[in-house]
Amino acid sequence: MASVDQFVIYDNIKYTKKGWINRNRILVNGADEYITLPLKKGSDFLDVDQRELAEGFDEERKKIVRKVSQAYQKAPQYEVVFPLVQRILEYPETNLFRYIHNSIREVCTFLEVETPMIISSSLPADHQLKSQERVIAICNALNASVYINPPGGVDLYSEEAFQQQHIELRFLQTGGIRYQQFGDEFISNLSILDVMMFNTVEEIRNYMQGAVPENEK
Repeated sequence: MASVDQFVIYDNIKYTKKGWINRNRILVNGADEYITLPLKKGSDFLDVDQRELAEGFDEERKKIVRKVSQAYQKAPQYEVVFPLVQRILEYPETNLFRYIHNSIREVCTFLEVETPMIISSSLPADHQLKSQERVIAICNALNASVYINPPGGVDLYSEEAFQQQHIELRFLQTGGIRYQQFGDEFISNLSILDVMMFNTVEEIRNYMQGAVPENEK
């Protein structure tokens, strides 16, 4: 988000069980463990903004809060970051998308990322389109000349298809981000919460500057 002028967050896309929409990984006793938001049962065809947190989430959220607290209470930034974690987890919302949307806003405020965040369904685009065609339609709705995607999209998107719409396709490449955790072995690709627990805001913003679209290196 810190690398773009506008960031589009999908609300009207199909929820996927094996994705990262309602789960992430944190560091627990030197290993990675999942934290997961429990959901009400629903059709596999429902979009993210149509899913709801489970009715018993109040008890589950207490468990997640305790798990995060126990896992990071000796981390250098715990006293600063844990109140943020509590505020995010205790946000009084049952809709999955609105709950997640709030968490992203909270983290952005904490990290001083001021990029406008646009909800996909608010855009005048054909939302029946899929994958690459939908991304291009959203870019056109925003009059975008450049589209930047994480490296996972390399095999999904065609540079030629974007060029035909006068849009430059780029992929974000992050540097080898490493920082001191509790032990000598570094566990990578955890939640942003892990990054915040072990690094100051200034240090994290320096990491952000190392995330550069590949053709700007």
